[in-house]
Amino acid sequence: MDISIVIPAYNEETRIIPTLEKVYGYFASMGTEFEIIVVDDGSKDNTVEIVKQWQRTRKIPSPSRGEGRGEGAKEKTVKIISHSANRGKGAAVRTGVLEAGGELILFSDADLSTPIEEFEKLKKAVDDGYDIAIGSRCLPESDVKIRQCRLRRMIGATGAYIVRFLVVRQFSDTQCGFKMFNGERGKALFRKQKISGFAFDVELLYKAAKRKYRVQEVPVIWSNSSISRVDAFRDPLRVLRDLFRIRMGL
Repeated sequence: MDISIVIPAYNEETRIIPTLEKVYGYFASMGTEFEIIVVDDGSKDNTVEIVKQWQRTRKIPSPSRGEGRGEGAKEKTVKIISHSANRGKGAAVRTGVLEAGGELILFSDADLSTPIEEFEKLKKAVDDGYDIAIGSRCLPESDVKIRQCRLRRMIGATGAYIVRFLVVRQFSDTQCGFKMFNGERGKALFRKQKISGFAFDVELLYKAAKRKYRVQEVPVIWSNSSISRVDAFRDPLRVLRDLFRIRMGL
């Protein structure tokens, strides 16, 4: 398998199908072998049923290795994994990464705030020898098409400062939901991941630095989604708690 794309999903019944159409269409047009892994994190809506219906309608196979493939055919599959209860974004991404079989593993938010075409920028970094490539909204070359509201920008800026002060200093944006890993190195990190919430990105970068993995921050296009799963008051407090856990070695 060349590429695994992990998409964590929680109550995404209104957005998941357009995202899957774009992601599937993009990689199918490249003529590569790929799998999409949707990890439903205990959704209370019809996310799982809608994905399964889309899969049946489009006649897209699940990853039963070799079934229905002609000689030289490129495998293109979609797999759905469900958590029985909501465990957090970090837990959902971890489940998907550990299930992935790709030489490259990309995880993308379900809202595609970063267009899937930005994959090429991250892939170039990995092709150039980096173990991890992370999309960034905060570099001079980044292109933010639609910004968050002022409150969320203030919370984000404060959080970024605290991350640099407490944990990892070298990155301007640790929280963009568009990251790529060398498959082997990525799995090694996620096997040791402890944080299940939104601070999991910081934990991974902290562990990557300790292992001396090479990480490249890459400027990407990004547009804020009007629908957010982040609680502007409770989630920053949870992230702060988890940052202290990371700093103290969990």
